[in-house]
Amino acid sequence: MNLYFVRHGQSANNAAWDASGNSNNRVEDPELTEIGQHQARSVAQFLARSGNSAPASGRDHHNRFGFGITHVYTSLMVRAVATGYVIAEELGLPLIAWEDWHEAGGIYLHDPLSGEKIGLPGKPRSYFERCFPRLVLPAHLDEQGWWNRPFEDEAARHQRAQRAYAELLARHGGRNDNVVIVSHGEFFNVFMAELLGCNAIGDWWFTLNNASISRLRFENENEVQIVYLNRVDFLSDALIT
Repeated sequence: MNLYFVRHGQSANNAAWDASGNSNNRVEDPELTEIGQHQARSVAQFLARSGNSAPASGRDHHNRFGFGITHVYTSLMVRAVATGYVIAEELGLPLIAWEDWHEAGGIYLHDPLSGEKIGLPGKPRSYFERCFPRLVLPAHLDEQGWWNRPFEDEAARHQRAQRAYAELLARHGGRNDNVVIVSHGEFFNVFMAELLGCNAIGDWWFTLNNASISRLRFENENEVQIVYLNRVDFLSDALIT
């Protein structure tokens, strides 16, 4: 099984941080910027491409002959869903929501007085059905929103990464599936920490640009190949953020 981890396109929060260097204008669940929408289209078209013939060895580590994507999943954060929706449409595949791949922390804002991170509801089912009608939603999602929890702490993030990994293997392990998951930069680092057997993110960090692709190949649960990380060669210079 190949996992193609796609970071979402540029969000309003990403753009605000790039402009100011702080999170003063942060919103809890930002949408894509215009640049982010272009990035989503570019990565979708790149993932949909195919070559003329397969390599004689059967190996194509840089996907010169295409991707053959079989499944597309997304976190339930708006910036990821909007990116994944374009990818799934381009590929002609269902877009399936997978809650466990959301960004570290969950849906939250800082309390203006205390500075405490306060958990918020997240989008309700009606929002997704209205804005992304082809998104396959979990049965339990209702009008109360999908988050409705306190801010997610470090321990909970690692537990979630372990759970996401186990479920990924349960769904696709031992199969010739090529799986796209549209997710988030910090959670990618938490997920990689679990794969690498690290207890926490310390002095290292895997940098991911918006709409980048990272490929991991799972031969089995004990053998993971890091094929490439943060691939953005399909983006124009103006779209690299």
